[in-house]
Amino acid sequence: MTTRTGAGGPDFASVTLPRHLARGAAGFGGLVGAFALLPLTGPLSLLLLPAGLLALRGCPLCWTIGLAQTLSRGRLRRDCETGETGECRLRVGDGG
Repeated sequence: MTTRTGAGGPDFASVTLPRHLARGAAGFGGLVGAFALLPLTGPLSLLLLPAGLLALRGCPLCWTIGLAQTLSRGRLRRDCETGETGECRLRVGDGG
């Protein structure tokens, strides 16, 4: 469910920061709730595990990487010159 960034690496970012944070709250809430409710509801609470993993797109670390990508999206731009040197530089983007 990941896409590719312009640099060729995977893109775990969401469209907006509130959407990404909502996915994180639902995902981590489902994971924590599955084990916290285990004494009260028994194995039935483990049904929250797939829901939590689905919200996190299967990987809590990938969600964290996506948070960093969502925060930095649009702030850094890569400019590559096609001249003799062919240098690429990072510059501050327009923020959006």
